[in-house]
Amino acid sequence: MKAASVIDYRELARARLPKFLFEYIDGGSYAEVTLRRNITDLEAVALRQRVLRDVSKIDLTTTLFGQNFSMPVALAPIGLAGMNARRGERQAVRAAEKAGIPFILSTVSACPLAEVAKAAAKPFWFQLYMIRDRGFMKDLLAEAAAIGCPTLVFTVDMPVPGSRYRDYRSGLAGAPGLMGSLRRMGQAILHPRWAWDVGICGRPHALGNVAPVLGKNTGLEDFFAWMRNNFEPNVGWHDIEWIRSQWKGSIVIKGILDRQDARLALEAGADGIVVSNHGGRQLDGTLSSARALPPIADEVGGRMTILADGGIRSGLDVVRMLALGANGVMLGRAWAYALAAGGEKAITHMLGLMRAEMNVAMALTGTTRIAEINPSIIHEIRGAA
Repeated sequence: MKAASVIDYRELARARLPKFLFEYIDGGSYAEVTLRRNITDLEAVALRQRVLRDVSKIDLTTTLFGQNFSMPVALAPIGLAGMNARRGERQAVRAAEKAGIPFILSTVSACPLAEVAKAAAKPFWFQLYMIRDRGFMKDLLAEAAAIGCPTLVFTVDMPVPGSRYRDYRSGLAGAPGLMGSLRRMGQAILHPRWAWDVGICGRPHALGNVAPVLGKNTGLEDFFAWMRNNFEPNVGWHDIEWIRSQWKGSIVIKGILDRQDARLALEAGADGIVVSNHGGRQLDGTLSSARALPPIADEVGGRMTILADGGIRSGLDVVRMLALGANGVMLGRAWAYALAAGGEKAITHMLGLMRAEMNVAMALTGTTRIAEINPSIIHEIRGAA
């Protein structure tokens, strides 16, 4: 079944995934205020409809960090994505290549770098967290460089993991040992398609890039314990210098919400930033990406590449983010839902929907090229705080 929108793919994902995995994709931190704001604030951006303009030829192509892409959209790094469909990151990178857009592999992917590289015909981007074990980070960066990853997305908004209550209620987190395993197994049994396709045929479940440091401790509780104990809270802007010493490609800092931090990222030599609140999964109650983006674009726009994520559920939302000041966007939940609903084909279809929706939105705002999408096509932002 092909969905008619990202919302449809969300409902298909809910039906096909065990509860603990769907809640992991769908949920945010604490009361999920920021998660909701990401969507409602973006929806509140009203575009100016223009008429009697020649919009017979719409061009969505763009250039990001020296690479040409078919549209200003990337598949964001998603932890454990490979648990949503059989070897899911392999399917996602193929879909991204077909669509002509970047795929970004997460540090905490199910499939490791080498496996995804074998499935890919072109270089993909890699995402990294600041981890206490610098030797482990150095090895990962060297491996990513060796397989040709041109761009590093360095996520900085997770010195400690946010509290995601849905994960506790579903049994994904906070349910260690046999009881936790039995609870998740019971949920999997209720979804036999997933249990066969991913639970059995999708092995090994070794948590990819982190497997060397986890050793034999490969359970989900081991993974979350490793995150709590190994993400580095003692981190500063000087650490960007260390990253640069290990990485010769482009560096993009992900997790910027404040214009001062955007300026510091520029001063630190970053090639780009991602305006992001981690999909509402970290500090609850903070600004939505849509609210944070305009002042950040005012601060550093034109001097570095600005990407944004959070709440993007359609091609119309992509145009809204570009109008607010982004040069491109990252899709997170949108591709996770599609992957769970129907694998590579569903991601390809979802990206086709995004492209078609962008074409319509651009035509009706009188824009024909990505460079023409700017704040001048915004009529107002309703309900401004």
